[in-house]
Amino acid sequence: MPDLPADLAQITQTRIKNIKPSGIRAFSQKVENIPGIVKLTLGEPDLNTPDHVKQAAVQSILNNDSHYSAQTGTLKLRQAVSHYLQRTEGLDYNPQNEIVVTVGATEALAATMLALFQPGDEIIVPTPSYALYFPLIQYTQAQLVAINTAHSDFVLTPEDLETTLKQHPQAKAILLNYPTNPTGREYSQTDLQQLSEIIKEHHLYVISDEIYSEFTYDQPHVSIARYLPERTLLINGVSKSHAMTGYRIGYVVGPKDLIGLITKMHAFMVTAPSNPAQAAAAEALENGAADPIAARKIYQQRRDYIMTALKQMGLETITSEGAFYIFVKIPSVYGTDDEAFALDLAQKAKVGGTPGSAFGPGGAGYVRFSYAASDKDLQTAMNRIQKFLKTEVKG
Repeated sequence: MPDLPADLAQITQTRIKNIKPSGIRAFSQKVENIPGIVKLTLGEPDLNTPDHVKQAAVQSILNNDSHYSAQTGTLKLRQAVSHYLQRTEGLDYNPQNEIVVTVGATEALAATMLALFQPGDEIIVPTPSYALYFPLIQYTQAQLVAINTAHSDFVLTPEDLETTLKQHPQAKAILLNYPTNPTGREYSQTDLQQLSEIIKEHHLYVISDEIYSEFTYDQPHVSIARYLPERTLLINGVSKSHAMTGYRIGYVVGPKDLIGLITKMHAFMVTAPSNPAQAAAAEALENGAADPIAARKIYQQRRDYIMTALKQMGLETITSEGAFYIFVKIPSVYGTDDEAFALDLAQKAKVGGTPGSAFGPGGAGYVRFSYAASDKDLQTAMNRIQKFLKTEVKG
């Protein structure tokens, strides 16, 4: 292809050019063509979408459900979201004006940030955290205020939040994700009550990404929206809970005035989600309560297996209380160079993990493995890692 003409080349000099792509995807693409590699890099469930959910999508197509839905999503799905949150969290959201259906939780995050953040706004994010947050905040020209949680076992403490707010008294919002990607850490009811008191005192808004809420293993999930409904924008979806990543259905719920702003941005970007996907999501939320329970049992067994195997190899692991990730400290011979370790592991052992530095401050020196993979792949990966540590790693 020829080079761009000068005038078009100038157009490419936009603020997005200097934003780095997701470290998760970038590293995954770097190693994905290694022959025979077992990839534990992405949060992609290996389970299939439940049959009754698939059938709902098929029926939508057969019914010629091929026209635009409301920009906020079909009323049926918004009602299903409302019923689901009432059943699981005891939360009440009006389907008419407090819920917007999005193209996955990713678009929910983007629409929320683009609608609410102005250049210079300070956004608090406990880290390590999901890598997508950083470029989204950068694109809005808001300011990231990262709180490194490595010293507190990867959970944000009230003391650290108070200290940060003294240093950043004008902070506008805090972005929480739990169970947390990449560490698998979960917040207890007591944690959330204590944090919510501080958040309310300092008049912060909360963006709470709870996409893994169905997958907690050692304690029940509690949404911070229970304590701060008037300040919380709760983001969730069916991608993980019902193995529907390809359907791309998420949602945001919250105070109607904020949802109105988010809906406007959402409509500018995508108009409305796909109707068959929305029909499937409504079926998942209304009649699929047992589906995540069955999946959770499988993931918990995998978690137990992979944690035991890694510890027996002498690797320090962070206890995964939820989601389907485990955060592992790399061998000391690598120092904190997690990318070097991950590349060696991919090239020499044919196992793909994501460097912890992709997840922000506190992630350096760790690697994230996803156990949303088949039992066979996990066993193969553990055997290969064990052999790699014995034959390739000294120290």
